[in-house]
Amino acid sequence: RRTSTPPRAAMQCTFQHITVFLVGLISGTGCSLTSKMLLSIQSVGKTGEMEPFEDPLFQSWVMFVAMTCALPFHYIYQWWQQREEAGQKVTVGIQKESMPTWTYFILAVPACFDLAATVLCMFGLVYISASIYQLLRGACIVFVAFMKHYLLKDKLKAYNWFGVFLLAIAIALVGLTSVLGSEDAGGRNPVVGVLLILCGAFVQSLQYAFEEKVMTGDVSAPPLLVIGMEGFWGTVICTVVLYPLAYALPGTDHGHLEDPANTLAMIKNSAQVQHVLVWYFLFIFLYNTFGVLVTYLLNSVWHAILDNFRPVTVWGVDLFIFYAVSGGELGEAWTHASYLELTGLFVLLVGTAVYNANLRLPCFKYDTGLLGSDHMATPSMARSPLLSSAMDHARAQGVPDSLRERLVTQYVSPKPARETQYGFITVDTS
Repeated sequence: RRTSTPPRAAMQCTFQHITVFLVGLISGTGCSLTSKMLLSIQSVGKTGEMEPFEDPLFQSWVMFVAMTCALPFHYIYQWWQQREEAGQKVTVGIQKESMPTWTYFILAVPACFDLAATVLCMFGLVYISASIYQLLRGACIVFVAFMKHYLLKDKLKAYNWFGVFLLAIAIALVGLTSVLGSEDAGGRNPVVGVLLILCGAFVQSLQYAFEEKVMTGDVSAPPLLVIGMEGFWGTVICTVVLYPLAYALPGTDHGHLEDPANTLAMIKNSAQVQHVLVWYFLFIFLYNTFGVLVTYLLNSVWHAILDNFRPVTVWGVDLFIFYAVSGGELGEAWTHASYLELTGLFVLLVGTAVYNANLRLPCFKYDTGLLGSDHMATPSMARSPLLSSAMDHARAQGVPDSLRERLVTQYVSPKPARETQYGFITVDTS
């Protein structure tokens, strides 16, 4: 079957490509699992009593600090690239372009969306298991579909709507699983967790719509710089705005919604918290970095596979931890409601495949060559328009693979038909 996928997408996977994909999958799985582990560990607080390390705002702060670490790697790569270019000239026409200063500040806007979505999801994770948390994030595709159709005026096809319908069923099944299978000793209502994560998915869809409507094509920056600056602004806003607000609001953390002094005391008093926290930090950094590399070295289809397979690995590893590693102390048990969750997982994967036209049904009409499109929706919607355009426009403009290998991980903004921009490098493709 002929498709519009360029030759690069069909190339054979080398050991390097497989390694990058596996590291991305392992680190993505580790992000969700270590996050839930931290919420399940108990430590001695500032009053000298044992209490659970339930500090979702702190976890959000750590996540953005880890994203900020992409900045030094971006500048190291930039230095390495300039050194390479100084020693070896590129034979096609190249023009260096400086990035405007305002780009660094405009990235604070998507960082606000990302921070709000992350905090909501982290608070929701307190109430439910890691596997349900991961599956519920598939709701973002549903919200984005409505945003694309009604707000961005990007009309969806009939098969898209059927995929959205299947995804809605999957979300309902997973949400019902959290209620029927709830065995929380703390007596928490899992419906609260489901609603918080759905709100987080909705905010994430707003970020998608904002970037698609306002920023795509106007902001030209390499992906690692985008990740790093969003991490920087998220860290600043979380430290200056959210933490003082959480301390001022009443709650169960020693009279506060979240008490940073108690958080520091629990970290200091528990080696287990310290070890899991280090792994959490590393997984977040690796997932953001290798997510970009997966999209570049392979294509967005593989990035979609990475995100679609992530709920499977999260659930599988969580079960393994519960039965084979922690003796039931950590991880997730198999309950009578797990069969319903398994059904929801299957429907979620099928719905995503139908929405992306990877699974074609004879009752719908499809555009010629649609299979293999680079615009892949995934349960976590990790590829925002701001990042995905880097790869999409490069493929669309037909830039030689040999040159793209030289200019790895650069963001590409739309240009006239005769030229394509790689970050700060404009290449005449004629």
